[in-house]
Amino acid sequence: MTKLLIKLFIKNPDAVQNAKVRKAYGVLAGCVGIIANMLLSASKFFIGILSGSIAVQADAVNNLSDIGSNVVTLVGFRMAAKPADKEHPYGHGRMEYVTAMVIAFLILVVGFELGKESFLKILNPTPVEFNVMSMAVLALSIVAKLWMGLFTAGIGKRIRSSAMTAATKDSLFDMISTSAILISSMIAYFFKVNLDGYIGVVVAGFVLYSGAGILRDAASPLMGEVPPPELVKELIERLLGYDGIMDLHDLLVHSYGPGRTIASVHAEVRADCNFLAIHETIDRAEREIGKAMGMMLTIHMDPVETDNQVLDSAREKIREIIAAVDEKIMFHDFRMVPGEKQNNLLFDIVLPAGTPVTEQERILSRIGEGARLADPTYCCIIEVDFDYSGRI
Repeated sequence: MTKLLIKLFIKNPDAVQNAKVRKAYGVLAGCVGIIANMLLSASKFFIGILSGSIAVQADAVNNLSDIGSNVVTLVGFRMAAKPADKEHPYGHGRMEYVTAMVIAFLILVVGFELGKESFLKILNPTPVEFNVMSMAVLALSIVAKLWMGLFTAGIGKRIRSSAMTAATKDSLFDMISTSAILISSMIAYFFKVNLDGYIGVVVAGFVLYSGAGILRDAASPLMGEVPPPELVKELIERLLGYDGIMDLHDLLVHSYGPGRTIASVHAEVRADCNFLAIHETIDRAEREIGKAMGMMLTIHMDPVETDNQVLDSAREKIREIIAAVDEKIMFHDFRMVPGEKQNNLLFDIVLPAGTPVTEQERILSRIGEGARLADPTYCCIIEVDFDYSGRI
């Protein structure tokens, strides 16, 4: 069914980095969700009123709020597809994250209201009348929500969308909550035990948990989260595949929404290379990788002296010292300034982002002590960099 809908309504479905294609996916998901949730909400309201079940009526309200979420998804993807303008030179792609946050907010409101009504139901219980038909509709609703979850999960995987992930989680928790209500109705029908209010509280807990998780996941990219490991790995592998690029450091990746990524990196090259030739290689890497990975890439060249035996020996000693402190620590831009009584070793070390100052000082002290033990003339002048790509 999912493949059929995509085939019917999405032109060029594999071009997921294209803003128009992403918009088409979002509109499709929004429209399908609106239609499905309208049918589910109407049927549950009907059953809830006939049976007097607050849990079923609350679940109907939950589906009604899902329609609002679907509308938000539809509008959000349309806004995210808008091209860059003077006020937003990097485009409007982050509207997908904002969309997910709005969905999360709506879910939290529904969860709160559901919990309040269910608690009142526990304090003031009223008879609940379930029948086989109402239980059948609830079972059908569970199947429908399962399909909707799989549908949005499939689209989310295709286009790597946090908004689709939010919609998928919403459907999953809807399925769990409706399953709880179905179990409650079966207990009431067969054993004459009224658990309606208690089940409503459980459902409200699931809804609130879902909303909080979606809110957290949506806020993370807006706050500047670490880039996906697979993206970093692919970018590094592609860059190191170009002749003349020896190593990389200072990799930065900024996301302005799906398909709107800006990256920069320092590429180490031989100091005695043909700079016109390596500059042409760097330019080509920027163009080719940028096009292949859908990003704006900037590469800075760092010349590295490779034929100085004294420098190479000192670099290798420092490499061993740093590995003994922590093998995950990287270093770069190694230089030596020789003197009569001491040799200054200048280099940068790369630590995980968020490393406490006390830990930084401990690491610097151990490296300095290790260098002096290796050669009393060594004096380390170290700059601390942080890894913002998740490599360490």
